[in-house]
Amino acid sequence: MHFTKKSVTAVYLISGPLGVGKSTVSKTLANAMHQCALIEGDLLLHVYRGGTEPPWEERLRLAWLNIAAVTRNFLLDGLDVVIDFVVEDELQWFFDQLSDLETTLHYVVLYAEANTLTARLHQRGDAQYIHRSLFLRNKLMASPTNEPFLLDTDNKQPVELAEEIINNSRFRIDLK
Repeated sequence: MHFTKKSVTAVYLISGPLGVGKSTVSKTLANAMHQCALIEGDLLLHVYRGGTEPPWEERLRLAWLNIAAVTRNFLLDGLDVVIDFVVEDELQWFFDQLSDLETTLHYVVLYAEANTLTARLHQRGDAQYIHRSLFLRNKLMASPTNEPFLLDTDNKQPVELAEEIINNSRFRIDLK
């Protein structure tokens, strides 16, 4: 079997605090594309089983290494990739991991008002994550690196957000 590879692939890196809609928007975006791979970063973060797991920093480091490796594999096979994961300080590192490939990185930091995040986390039974979510919201929104890539999810449907991510060039970072 022979597949024709696309000349330029795209990576859509969807970040934001817990409860902002990363998973919903990422799935909507992936479903709107002709063909792509969806990487849910939390699945690579929570792979450990048994009595002990590595410390948080080591789990996060390994998750990012695996996200980068899996992304590379899909890109080299000609697939676009949608990644659902919180990006705190890893953007430049991730960018560097893919910089030798002919691909375009679309980076988006979703955010919502604090009361919206609180309500969403209560609704889905994750009230224990409210403090972490609000901390991440404030950290991500205050970052000068993230400022051009912020996208408000309040009062927008996932389909609208996915369309904006695909069509708005402000979310695009060319690796070449």
